[in-house]
Amino acid sequence: MSDSPAPPPPSSWLRIAVYFLASLSIGLTQGLSTNLVNANIQAVQAQFGATTNEALWLSAAFTATNVTATLLLFKFRAQYGVRLFAKLGLALFLLVSLANLFTNDLNGAVVLRAVAGFATAPLGTLAFLYMLEPLSAENKMTKGLAFGLMGGQLAAPLARLISPELLQLGLWHGLNTMELGLGVISFAIVYLVPITSPPRSKAFDIVDVISFPLLALGCGMVSVALTLGRYYWWSEAPWLGVTLAGGIALLALVLVIELNREKPMLHLHWISSSSMLTFAGSMLIARFVLAEQTTGVVGFFQNFGLLNEHMAGLFWVILAATAAGYTLVSFVNQPQRAEAIHIVALTLIALGAWMESHSTSLSRPHDFYLSQAMVAFGAAIFLPSAMSWSVTHVFRTGPQYFGSYLIVFLVSQNFGALIGSASLGTLLVYREKFHSSQIVQSLTMQNPIVANRVQQYSGAYASVIGDPALRGAEGTAMLGQAATREAYTLAYNDVFLAVALIAVFAILLLLCHVIFKRLTSRDTQAA
Repeated sequence: MSDSPAPPPPSSWLRIAVYFLASLSIGLTQGLSTNLVNANIQAVQAQFGATTNEALWLSAAFTATNVTATLLLFKFRAQYGVRLFAKLGLALFLLVSLANLFTNDLNGAVVLRAVAGFATAPLGTLAFLYMLEPLSAENKMTKGLAFGLMGGQLAAPLARLISPELLQLGLWHGLNTMELGLGVISFAIVYLVPITSPPRSKAFDIVDVISFPLLALGCGMVSVALTLGRYYWWSEAPWLGVTLAGGIALLALVLVIELNREKPMLHLHWISSSSMLTFAGSMLIARFVLAEQTTGVVGFFQNFGLLNEHMAGLFWVILAATAAGYTLVSFVNQPQRAEAIHIVALTLIALGAWMESHSTSLSRPHDFYLSQAMVAFGAAIFLPSAMSWSVTHVFRTGPQYFGSYLIVFLVSQNFGALIGSASLGTLLVYREKFHSSQIVQSLTMQNPIVANRVQQYSGAYASVIGDPALRGAEGTAMLGQAATREAYTLAYNDVFLAVALIAVFAILLLLCHVIFKRLTSRDTQAA
């Protein structure tokens, strides 16, 4: 792969199509590597004979290393060039994917997933670079950002659509075979499709030897605590508190080091500016409410025993709405339109979540087609507009701040998603316990409706259980299961409603920000 610009093919449209497909393939490789395991935790349990909590260590290990690896590899690319950056990143990914095919031990799989989190970090950057390569300067920050993000976002619903067929190949190893195939395709792309290397500059210094390990360890500890906290439960596992406190302490130490560096990795004064705080806050809220799709909707139907193949129609709708959102926003995306696009996106998410908050135990995936299409479309138009505005702001203030911007973006994206899943999952548990207590209080045999329901359930065992007492016990157990199912339904409704209210709150904050900015601009012009 040459570091010099490649001669374009005869047709500019052909050149754009080639680089778009390259970007999409690399983005899907990264996204599917992230989502295939998360979408098939039950299959992982079956493969390794593990509990749910043990299997979730695979996801925790991946996120723990992926958060800071992107920043490290960004500096590596800046100093040593895109050629070595692409070759080493993809070679490591291929080795990890190949090793996974021979792993039958959960501990070994967790270690490999941690390495995979590091290895997939360059793929997101490569997807961006390939999409930006054939575009003109005016289209790089609009259409380029939108289509550069598309592959990674399409991977979430696509992972659940293709999982049933992959699992038939051999459970865990079926998923690994897919990862390996995608890695080979991406590896071929970087050799067959050239890309221009940005100018090189010295990016590392001696203090990075201290800062990077502390930053990686701190982010990793916080990620593990947020990923596993609601499963081991916050107050039941003392190591969770130690892990979270230790991670926060290490990140605080990194801030102290950066404040005293001559050439800091984190420009804290720039990060603490009102513009960047607004950007970080909007990204955190956006990632928080978007956890509604994974923690909310998918969990809602899994509570009824539905698997990925039963929800295929819903995932096709999400996939189509996501692709439509990225395509549409690429034509209207401008930095000055970011606030208007965000208001539209948050409105769609709020309406979709509010519609889902009226669900019942009889609701099925087809009842969520419209609401999930609105949520997916809103999510698709939100991120490219935020990226367009923020990247333009970075280059306007100075390219030396790009590393700091990258940290803000990664922290808001990764931690926003983790905080969203952890918070919504915790809220779900609390509300289920509340609704269960309310329902159980009314389930007494003195109530003729309850007695009649128990009798109906007991009648289902009349042909196999002769003892009336045993039949009554089975009927009571089935009634308890029905009560638990209804309590979870009500709890999920509360989660959907909470997401809708948070989205509305974000809209109000954004409107206040727009009004304040316009008033300030008017006063400045008057002065």
